[in-house]
Amino acid sequence: MRRPVTVTTGRHPFEVAVLAAALLCGVALTITGLRPTSVTTGMPGTVQAIWQFGLIAAGGVGLAGVWWRGHLSVALGIELVGVATLGTVTTMYAIALYAVSGRQAIAAGAFVAGVAFAAWWRVAQIGVDLHRVTAAINAGSAGDVHLLVEQEQE
Repeated sequence: MRRPVTVTTGRHPFEVAVLAAALLCGVALTITGLRPTSVTTGMPGTVQAIWQFGLIAAGGVGLAGVWWRGHLSVALGIELVGVATLGTVTTMYAIALYAVSGRQAIAAGAFVAGVAFAAWWRVAQIGVDLHRVTAAINAGSAGDVHLLVEQEQE
């Protein structure tokens, strides 16, 4: 008897909150025209714009993947793109914080680096889940794929 495949979805409050914060932060920075000093000092202008757009893309795409109601592998792929973008922009920001502020960035840099680490960890989880789903589909046992998430309200 085959064991069912369990996939961890991204509907965790932490992931949803961080993706929403990235989206809102990117939109707010775009509307106000403001950027953190560490970004304006530590990144060239084009990279700043890419970083800012990346915040919006990470949040929007990541949330779309988390709440996608279609095919599971599509949802995971969309979430993967969003979370990988989040990992990229938070890594960029952590590097800029440390490069510009040095030891004074310990608190902010540690939090941002922690989010980056969590994003990359989630990317790895999604990669494993996609591999499992693909293997289940190829084995003809796609019906044995279960989501590890609380029950949906009807």
